[in-house]
Amino acid sequence: MAKTAPIKGSRKLLNAWAFYDWANSVYTLTIASSIFPIFYSALFSSKDELVTAFGFEMKPTVLIEIITAFTFLVVAVSSPILSGIADYVGNKKNFMKFFCYLGSLGCIGLYWFDLDYIHTSLLFYFMGLLGYWGSLVFYNSYLPDIAFEEQQDRISAKGFSMGYIGSVLLLLLNLAMVMKPEWFGFDIGTTEKELNMAKFEAMKISFITVGLWWALFSQYTFAILPKGVSNGHKVTKDVLLNGFKELQSVWQQLKQDLRLKRYLEAFFVFSMAVQTIMLIAVYFGEKEIAWADDDQKTTGLIISILVIQLVAIVGAVLTSRASDRFGNIKTLIVVNAIWMCLCFYAYFMVTPTQFYIAAGFVGLVMGGVQALARSTYSKFLPETEDTASYFSFYDVAEKIGIVIGMVIFAIVDEKFNMRYAILFLFLFFLIGIILLFRVPRNEKTPV
Repeated sequence: MAKTAPIKGSRKLLNAWAFYDWANSVYTLTIASSIFPIFYSALFSSKDELVTAFGFEMKPTVLIEIITAFTFLVVAVSSPILSGIADYVGNKKNFMKFFCYLGSLGCIGLYWFDLDYIHTSLLFYFMGLLGYWGSLVFYNSYLPDIAFEEQQDRISAKGFSMGYIGSVLLLLLNLAMVMKPEWFGFDIGTTEKELNMAKFEAMKISFITVGLWWALFSQYTFAILPKGVSNGHKVTKDVLLNGFKELQSVWQQLKQDLRLKRYLEAFFVFSMAVQTIMLIAVYFGEKEIAWADDDQKTTGLIISILVIQLVAIVGAVLTSRASDRFGNIKTLIVVNAIWMCLCFYAYFMVTPTQFYIAAGFVGLVMGGVQALARSTYSKFLPETEDTASYFSFYDVAEKIGIVIGMVIFAIVDEKFNMRYAILFLFLFFLIGIILLFRVPRNEKTPV
């Protein structure tokens, strides 16, 4: 007997969709935001040491910034092709699975990250990042398919909240492994060097736990989400260009939809800055904050990330409620203003206490801006069954913005330092606010 597909708007379907945030958010917390940046920095004997890769010598942070920008460029170019194929053959869940497992394997591969094999090591980093963001292209496109408009703000916020909770639970386990490796059977020896080696090994094991968590918990989402509408078509050469044709079609329609067009312009600018800050925050804290010693630095950075995640749960809920009361655009303007102030504050912060304060405010606005940006776009979409193409356009805009943001940040970092680079992002939030003010108000659905 065939299973009955969950009904749009049903609790079962909404929860299954949101649960993928629980599965994949461990990547952003452990790999992108906390333990991997600490692990990567520990590979170098001093802050001034350079790394050689692809025939160039550069700062270690600049290398990661460049690889990150390149990965987002790959996502931006490939997602229209893949979305076009997914729409044509009706199986976007399979594409979401592929990127999920690719990212999971990349995380596990980071266990073998080694400067002596820098290019292979960077390949694993690339796989993890590509897998995470590639799967989000299809994950986000499900939102208008599984939720009605009045449900989208809350289920989007619930997804991020579940992601924060799940990722914090795993990070607490990883933190315990790193700080107390003897609790988990690691041989800590009798010298400080042996203890540090045990902590280093615990960091590497944490990468494996992320990959396994991501792959295993995503199974519930994959079991419930609909596959898509299959029409029996096979992929041909012409189909490979369908995604770009659809993007062009979306662009033509945007010209007729001033509200959606202006919102995307604003989103492109402020998302560029938000995502760049989130990707480099721990590298900034590791390099620019005056920690007393390595133990305080490791503990302090991870605690800061935990603070961000926990406060972000509250931030996502508060932002959702604020949008219900004041409207999405007004709420986004306020959130961007807070981000703008944080860039200015970050330029001057030096002490761990100042870093913790910044972490609290980042958490407050991080979850809110992500969830609200996604649901606002979903609300602004015209009546269409082709949601994958619209969300592909959204994701391409976001990824190109990140590429530009990371490249600009890397250039300023290489020429000056990270403080000037993060201060430069102040301008993007200011421009984003100006563009949000230009989004027309719809009297029927004032968001």
